Amino acid sequence: MTTPQQRNWPIVLRLGTAQTLAWASSYYLPALLARPMASGLGLPVSHVWSAFTLALLASAALGPFAGRAIDRWGGRPVLTGSSLLFAAGLAGLSQVQGTAGLMLAWLVLGIAMGGGLYEAAFAALVRLQGTQARASITGITLLAGFASTVGWPLSGLLEAQVGWRGACLAWAGLHLLVGLPLNLALPRAAALPGPTTTPAHPPAPLSATAPPAAHQTPPPPAYTAWVLAYVFAATWFISTAMAAHLPQLLVASGATLAGAVAIGALVGPAQVAGRLLEFGLLRHLHPLLSARWAALAHPVGAGLWMLLGPVAGPAFAVLHGAGNGILTIAKGTLPLVYFGPQGYGQRQGLIMAPSRVAQAFAPLLFGMCIERWGSGALWVSSGLGLSALAALLWLRGGDR
Repeated sequence: MTTPQQRNWPIVLRLGTAQTLAWASSYYLPALLARPMASGLGLPVSHVWSAFTLALLASAALGPFAGRAIDRWGGRPVLTGSSLLFAAGLAGLSQVQGTAGLMLAWLVLGIAMGGGLYEAAFAALVRLQGTQARASITGITLLAGFASTVGWPLSGLLEAQVGWRGACLAWAGLHLLVGLPLNLALPRAAALPGPTTTPAHPPAPLSATAPPAAHQTPPPPAYTAWVLAYVFAATWFISTAMAAHLPQLLVASGATLAGAVAIGALVGPAQVAGRLLEFGLLRHLHPLLSARWAALAHPVGAGLWMLLGPVAGPAFAVLHGAGNGILTIAKGTLPLVYFGPQGYGQRQGLIMAPSRVAQAFAPLLFGMCIERWGSGALWVSSGLGLSALAALLWLRGGDR
């Protein structure tokens, strides 16, 4: 007889593979194609990054609506639609001729990101598996943790062989040939009653949870959602800032460019290692405890770096990467633990919306900090990390 975990692995593999494709062809795309794209269009590279920021803001605005749709109809139709939108946006991006077309294509990609990245995948799992979705959420992040490892070399190879326009078309084709069938293969979830009928068990409002049964813990305080929104926004700001500027930071602290690239390459494997740790040892702990330790990792690594200099760069990269990997899982599991599966998708979209906004502006704002303070900008990221830890310490649950 197969166990529930064994039955869930086909879903995890499908969603994890589709998520790897979605992240590689959207969030990680500009790192390799922004400059060739700007050069080919005769535009400043800042125009491409501005279009990418627009996409992230659109994904923040659309996230709650996508989550609510998943709450009602399940993840299959929403994620399938996102595959089509990813393909349309990338195909459109391959044909743009100026700033207006560039902005429009990235806007379409932003809409796809709002219904096709982690938050939507987590909501789809919770819709199918309820409170037992933690292991599956971890499994998806394990697979999609290789999105940059796969996406960056593939984008670079495609750009070298067929140009940036051909690379965008190739990614669009992969969404139609790979992502779309994978999302279509997800199990159907029974549709919930519409707004004109009264469900037997209506979802809880966003500011609270459904009344607890006798064996359940009391509902969390009303501020819990706001605290989680801040924690995720602060930590995602750090993650995005490091993804954009880590080599520059290392060079500013005295490392060589080759050494900075080598140290930066440790972040990806460390993220996967952190997720493996969560999947093994830490899954027996309350996810709040895991999140607290993970939030502390970046400030500890930054402290070592500022104390010892570039020699501590590898330790910083490993600590930052591992903490970021665990926090990615916490973004899916903590709302589930505190609020339960009812209304999870819409609530998750609302909680994560500030994170998308922080993510959109992190490269610009942290870049300004580096220009002004050099490696001293780590005081800013460390302060944000410690504030996130303080907020997590304020929450109840992990100590019980």
